[in-house]
Amino acid sequence: MTDFPAPTRIKTNGIELSVHLAGPEDGQPLLLAHGWPELAYSWKNQIGVLADAGYRVIVPDLRGFGGSDCPTDKASYTMDTLVADLTGLLDALGHETAVFVGHDWGGIIIWHAAMLAKARVAGAIGVNTPHLPRGSEPPTHAFREMGGDDHYILRFQEPGYAEQIFTGREDDFFAFMMGKPPAADRLDGLYPHITHIPKMFERFTGRDEADIVVGPEDRDYYADAYRKSGFYGGINLYRNFDANWERMGGVDHRLAMPCLMVSADADFMLPPKLAGWMQALCKDVEFNVIEGCGHWTMWEHPEQLNAIMLDWLQRRFPA
Repeated sequence: MTDFPAPTRIKTNGIELSVHLAGPEDGQPLLLAHGWPELAYSWKNQIGVLADAGYRVIVPDLRGFGGSDCPTDKASYTMDTLVADLTGLLDALGHETAVFVGHDWGGIIIWHAAMLAKARVAGAIGVNTPHLPRGSEPPTHAFREMGGDDHYILRFQEPGYAEQIFTGREDDFFAFMMGKPPAADRLDGLYPHITHIPKMFERFTGRDEADIVVGPEDRDYYADAYRKSGFYGGINLYRNFDANWERMGGVDHRLAMPCLMVSADADFMLPPKLAGWMQALCKDVEFNVIEGCGHWTMWEHPEQLNAIMLDWLQRRFPA
C-alpha cells in the first residue's frame, strides 16, 4: 500500500469527503472518481505512477462511500449534488480546473460534470464508462429489457433489499463481485442471468483465489471499509437513475474538451460497443480497448491502463 496516501477530510458542498492527495501541489490536477462498490483505494495502482509523472492527484471516497460522509436519503445523491461535491473539492484545494477521470459510477459522474460544469473540466477520461446520449425512455426501462425484473439495478430500487443481503457478508461480497470475467466472446450468451447480481449472490458460497482478480489483502481493505460505512450510500446512486435522466432533458450532451475513452472488452455492463456514441458527441476523443479485461480495469491491467492514460495526458495535459 506504499502508493496509497493517507486521507485528508475536506469540506465541500455541505459535507466532508475523505480525500487522498499525491504529487506536486503545482502539478496539473487530476481528479479520480471511483465506482460502485469501490473506494478511492481502487486507484491505488495509478496514484503513485501519476504522481511520479508530476501530476497533482486528487482521489476522494465519493459521497456515501468509505471515510466520506454518508447521508442516508436518496435525494442526497442526485447528479447535481455529486457534481457539486467534485467542483467544491476543487474550490477547497484552490484549483480552477482539473482533468476528470472516472470508472464505473465515477465515469457517469465525470461525464455529467463535463456537461453541467464545463468550465471546471479541462479534459475527461472514461475508464470502462463511456459518454452516452440521453435515451428516449427512463433508464430503468432499458435495464428491464436487458435483464428482466431481477436485473440488479431494478432490485436496487427496492429500499433495504440489497443492503440486507450484502451486510454481514462483506468478505463474500467482494470475492463474488471481483471474480474473473468470462471471455468477451461468451458475454452475449450470458444474458439475462449475468445481470441478476443480488439473486446470484444469495446462492454464492465462495470461489478459488485463482478465480478472483483482486487479491485477499486488497479485498480486506474494501470489506473492512464497508463494514463501517454500510452499503446504503452507494446503492442510493442507482436509485436516482431515472431522476437524473429527467434532469438531463434539454442539456447539450456535446463535449468540446479533450476526451479519452479506455474500454475493456470483457466488461458485461459497459462493453466497448457503447463507446460508439462518443464519436458523434465528443469533438476531440481518442479510443483504446484493453483486451482480456473485465470490469475491474485498474486492478486487472494496471500497467496497460497507466501507460494509456500517461501517453494521452503527457500529450494533451503535460504535468
